[in-house]
Amino acid sequence: MIVTIDGPSGVGKSTVTKALAARLGFECLDTGATYRAVALAMLRRGIALHDHLAIETALTSVRLEMPPGRVLLDGTDVSADIRAPHVSQGASKVAVVAAVRRFLVGVQRAAATGRNMVCEGRDQGTVVFPDAACKFFLVADARVRAERRAAELAAKGRVVSVEDVLADQEERDRRDAERDLAPMKPAADAVIVDTTYLTTDQVIATLEQAVRSCPTDRT
Repeated sequence: MIVTIDGPSGVGKSTVTKALAARLGFECLDTGATYRAVALAMLRRGIALHDHLAIETALTSVRLEMPPGRVLLDGTDVSADIRAPHVSQGASKVAVVAAVRRFLVGVQRAAATGRNMVCEGRDQGTVVFPDAACKFFLVADARVRAERRAAELAAKGRVVSVEDVLADQEERDRRDAERDLAPMKPAADAVIVDTTYLTTDQVIATLEQAVRSCPTDRT
């Protein structure tokens, strides 16, 4: 069974995805890790991340696999390597490359084949798993999202003002919503959950109840 959780940054997708999967006994698909892995692959091949044509050509030689709890790039476990700051920054650059998004749709679908999985991202319910049994799209007030993100960064030792986070967030939301390939939007059959005034436990409980009531004959 596939469950998708989409939405912009700061709505609590990652936390909710992990907790929901644990309650259901499912696995998680970290789609962000797939973009980081592609960025790492390009960096290791010496390819400039602004060179979209070179990236598209290089993708033919990239082998990316997502066994439970790991990320394998060309047969090597890079689960820790993809968390390096420069790789995370590179992920946002390769994410705008149409060829990368098409390539990763195949990777993500292959990773979920035959597995019960909660998949989190921005286009999981619309593009990657349009036939998922249960789909959610999380939303929240923009300032609340920015405050959450600023708190996350502070916990990691990065002090960034809420106003700066808000400005970056608005720009990213605009890009995600307006891009031609896989724009960020709720699937027509997604359940929209506003997390602004809900605790994390309340969001998880809401999603868990919906999943347990979901028909499973679509997967």
